[in-house]
Amino acid sequence: MTHTIHHRICPLCEACCGLELKVQDNKVISIRGHDADVFSAGYICPKGVALADLHEDPDRLRTPLIKRNGEFVEASWDEAFQEIEARLPAIRAQHGRDAVGIAVGNPAAHKIGLLMYFGRLARALGSKNVFSSSTLDQMPKQLASGLMFGHWLSIAIPDIARCDYLLLLGANPLASNGSMWTVPDFKGKAKALQARGGELVVIDPRRSETAAMANAHHFIRPGADVFLLLGLVHTLFDEKLVRLGPVAGLVNGVDEVAVAVAPFSAEAVAERCAIDASTIRGIARKLASTQRAAVYGRIGTCTQQYGTLASWLVDVLNVLTGHLDLPGGAMFSQAAAFASNTSSSSQTGTVPGVGRGITTGRHNSRVSGAPEIYGELPMTCLSEEIETPGVGQIKALITVGTNPVLSSPNGARVGHALDQLDFMVSLDIYLNETTRHADVILPGLSPLESMHYDVAFPQLSWRNHARYSEPVFERPGTQLHEWEILLKLSAIIQGKGADADPGALDDEHFADDTRRQFGDQAPAVMQAVGHQLRGPDRLLDVALRSGPYGDAFGAKPDGLNLAKVKASSASGGIDLGELAPRLPGMLRTPSGKVELAPPMLLADLSRVRDDLKLPTPDMVIIGRRDVRSNNSWMHNLPILAKGPFRCTALVHPSDAQRLGLSDGALARIANGTRSIEAQVQVSSDMMPGVVSLPHGWGHSLPGTRLRLAAERPGANLNTLLDENLRDPLSGNAVLSGVAVVMQAV
Repeated sequence: MTHTIHHRICPLCEACCGLELKVQDNKVISIRGHDADVFSAGYICPKGVALADLHEDPDRLRTPLIKRNGEFVEASWDEAFQEIEARLPAIRAQHGRDAVGIAVGNPAAHKIGLLMYFGRLARALGSKNVFSSSTLDQMPKQLASGLMFGHWLSIAIPDIARCDYLLLLGANPLASNGSMWTVPDFKGKAKALQARGGELVVIDPRRSETAAMANAHHFIRPGADVFLLLGLVHTLFDEKLVRLGPVAGLVNGVDEVAVAVAPFSAEAVAERCAIDASTIRGIARKLASTQRAAVYGRIGTCTQQYGTLASWLVDVLNVLTGHLDLPGGAMFSQAAAFASNTSSSSQTGTVPGVGRGITTGRHNSRVSGAPEIYGELPMTCLSEEIETPGVGQIKALITVGTNPVLSSPNGARVGHALDQLDFMVSLDIYLNETTRHADVILPGLSPLESMHYDVAFPQLSWRNHARYSEPVFERPGTQLHEWEILLKLSAIIQGKGADADPGALDDEHFADDTRRQFGDQAPAVMQAVGHQLRGPDRLLDVALRSGPYGDAFGAKPDGLNLAKVKASSASGGIDLGELAPRLPGMLRTPSGKVELAPPMLLADLSRVRDDLKLPTPDMVIIGRRDVRSNNSWMHNLPILAKGPFRCTALVHPSDAQRLGLSDGALARIANGTRSIEAQVQVSSDMMPGVVSLPHGWGHSLPGTRLRLAAERPGANLNTLLDENLRDPLSGNAVLSGVAVVMQAV
């Protein structure tokens, strides 16, 4: 029997690997890496193969659900939108626009329709109560980068292809394939670094998969990254190793940083981070003396009480050692589309790099007073905003691809709060621990039923590229695209009714956006794009053509447009070359310079000074990531769920002996009155005094439809965590370094 070959970008993690799918009789019969892919070069991890399991998962929702008398029943799309129209606008009219909250999860970053149209729904709502998974993950990195470079997505990443000394903190790219750094086949690239005589050094409380292949690994007390980083920066000043290199004229605040780090010598911080002073000084010297070096810190540095400070200090090190914006150092990708730091419209005046910068705290959460960051409030404030009466209390909620009952601290409280809502709508492909509380669930398409272009990740990629995926399968029957669902929800909010045509709405939005972006040139732009494109395809064509590599709507015939990128799919996409220096042009700070000493960050160092001499707990807990379970819903996919049980509590042999724990037995882990039971795995890979439990498990709640995941539900780490404990600058939840007590069951 004949088969067809399709090429697809994997949407299941940040690596964005190119896949080759073989399809026969409308069924995927094999998935392998696409050898010709210009970005991933044939690399594939187990998640890519699982894309077929996701498409065929019998638990994946394919029709809307409405809750009737406490039970979900299947409904037509018209019935679902009519139910929403009958209930949601009335709540908003009675209680005000802030009475409707909205929360979005990380799947939105992997679907262009969700990412590009979620903002339209948020603007239609006009609510201050916007929440996302960013404050459970990377918001400290975005805040620090925004303060230093002027935009939330101007993230400096290691140029691993040319780097000779790479220092990683709180990161395990062998499992994650990068995080806020899109780098498929990290292992292969790290081995190439080592083969040319370079060094990989990992700082982590666990000897992770990445640490196991490193030239050196150093244990660190969880949550102490800020002390180590301050000790490294102090050493650079103390030993007169500061060399700014070519960016010397583009940096403000070096002297202020020198004064701020004065109390944090390597000797002063050594005990607190459990790394001796000579090692700290040696790392600083190596960074300073290596011509091509970079520092990278990720989720372990973000999900702690000093997340923003740690994220900032990573880039302070890159600047002070002369490695910012240079080949082999910490560089900035140049995306083909949608990157604000390539757009002249985000600059002010004519001086390159001068822009508006970022603004925070435009409003605060009603109950805790947490400041708005990047347009949103901390996810950990969601429960209290639903529970607490008063003006602005959340009475209705829209969730988009998010599962805070599992992924947010104290999920039990989140679930209880959701039950108090007057109305809840979820856009999700599963009936899970969060959507079980909804009144209406609107399912999205399988990834194989929609086009794909990565919006965010080319701005974080190890190499510049442009790649597009056509749908593999036709969308079924009356199923709507996610962008159409979001537009119809926006129309209901705006009083246009449940019958509003999403295509017509999209035309209106496109015309308005084009006039706003291009002014007098808008008619020519709309004529060049034509009438055959709709939805994300049309937005993408405009973004490509007006981007840094674009054809400028015909003025540059050799430039990119959607047709060219589409045509390159079978040949692996379009390679746009190695990372190249981008300063000062990509900056968007009011000064047009790198701001090394933002006042907000310097002021927060007082917390660190106060903490320096505090005693450390006997046992703390950290999370971990496995390549097969990047997100909670992946536990329902057979190819990823098979094999050894992965939700185990890793403890060092000395802790196991001290606490009477045995391999394979259950242990009770408690934080005050909160406790869970987890299977023990004794491992010398753990730092003594630290237990590690993976994130995203706990599939034991009733009323879900994740049958495979429920067979081995695992323990939910977030049950132990305090929803009121946050990095005060970014609002990010503290998910790491929390004191716990362990005992045998």
